[in-house]
Amino acid sequence: MAASNLVSAQNRFRNCQPTFGYSFPMRVRVLFFGVLKEMFASESQTLDLPHGATVDAVLEHYSQLLPQQPKLWPALAIAVNHSYAARTCLLRDGDEVALLPPVSGGCAADLSSATGAVALVRERIDSASLVAAIKQGEDGAVVVFDGIVRNHTRGRRTLFLVYEAYEEMALGLMRALAQETITVHGVRQVTIVHRLGQLQVGETSVLIAVASGHRAQAFESCRWLIDTLKKTVPIWKKEHFEDGAVWADGEPFPSELVQKGAGGS
Repeated sequence: MAASNLVSAQNRFRNCQPTFGYSFPMRVRVLFFGVLKEMFASESQTLDLPHGATVDAVLEHYSQLLPQQPKLWPALAIAVNHSYAARTCLLRDGDEVALLPPVSGGCAADLSSATGAVALVRERIDSASLVAAIKQGEDGAVVVFDGIVRNHTRGRRTLFLVYEAYEEMALGLMRALAQETITVHGVRQVTIVHRLGQLQVGETSVLIAVASGHRAQAFESCRWLIDTLKKTVPIWKKEHFEDGAVWADGEPFPSELVQKGAGGS
């Protein structure tokens, strides 16, 4: 299923209707993630805007502060109050606006939901136990993707990785992905667990397991899950090498989540 259908089906774009009767400036909280957090040396800032301002006004403000990054701004996705939002979306006083660089995935954990284990965790992922827990007598197949930290990237020796997430939004999207997999692909149960914090070489960063009566649905669903998670769930990876550290180049957001705005052409 295309990412556009996923977004539409889960109604992730917020209702962007204007609110009338307010003439004073409004204040929003702006969150930074991944490379943006380092560029602004901050996790968040407050920003005063005139009534009637849109998401694009936030982008215009910050793109002027970093004019040397013209390619960054058109690649961002924006979330308002934990939901992806269009750049023309009208803002309200007190809104939380997250500027999301391309993600490199995928808080509370939900390890006993109807869909299976869906969680963001900071401890080691016990892949064997999670896979064993999902198996039931009616299953003909369990397909597993166990993403692990490798010891190199593009010829550079990796020391460790650090993952961070926009946690509340990420967990909500992971739950929606699991439920959509069950509803649309017809599998019985799904487990999605992503680790945050510092990971050593050989440790599991993300574990996806799909249980189904038939192998075809299990294989297809597992591949769809990891590909969609890495493109849409706000999780970022910083790679620490022997000779320095960089935020990993994320996979581009689906085009429907990124519309041309400040800095676009």
